[in-house]
This record gives sequence, structure tokens and C-alpha cells, in this order.
Amino acid sequence: MGRLFLIHLEGRIYSCKHCQTHFALYDDIVSKSFHCRHGKAYLFSKVVNVTEGEKEERMMMTGLHTVADIFCVGCGSIVGWKYEAAHEKSQKYKEGKFILERFKVCGPDGNGYWVNHEAQVTGSDAEDA
Repeated sequence: MGRLFLIHLEGRIYSCKHCQTHFALYDDIVSKSFHCRHGKAYLFSKVVNVTEGEKEERMMMTGLHTVADIFCVGCGSIVGWKYEAAHEKSQKYKEGKFILERFKVCGPDGNGYWVNHEAQVTGSDAEDA
């Protein structure tokens, strides 16, 4: 395979809960009001140390989007997705941005987010009103 070069971030960071690979800075959060099948998710303007999967059309609670799953380069676990295209005009702001699912990352304080199995949201991409 080859040598793996990781980008090391400084400051308040979000990282992989499995291998602690750095993903994003707290300052790059666009919104904390997203939900996915496993609970809360955050929208980031940029992330690092991820690889993108195949693009696919996905019907989400806010409409049809073209997305690509993103994977940690350190351990290969799926950590969220990237919005490639939004088909509804009101959702265009998401294009080129990334979702990190909170239960798959550790936050700036080093704590992980635990899924509340009693109150799961069905579907993904739901924003709080």
C-alpha cells in the first residue's frame, strides 16, 4: 500500500472515535442542527483525512441529493457523507459541504456522542426547526 500522510489539525478538533485521526475544526461547523439515522450530525464547510465513496442519488428528508459517503483514511470507517449536489433550490447551500455523524466522532473535548436508541430519527438529513 504506501505511506499514509495525515493532516494534523491544531485547536478544537473533531476526530475519529476509533483511531483518533483528525477530521475537522470546530470553527468549520456550518450547522449543528442535522440528524441522521443514528442521532445528531454536524454540517462542516471542510474536512480532512477522509476518502470519498461513489456518488449516488439519495432521497433525504429535505429532498433528493447527490452524495458520496466519506471514510476515515486511518481506519476506513464510514463517518458521514459529502453533498455533491442538491436538486432543490433551497438546499443548494449544502453543496460541497460535509456531514460528520456525531456518534462516529469525538468532539473537541475528547468525548464521543452516544446514540439514544429510544429516540432514533428515521431517515437522514432532518434539520431542527
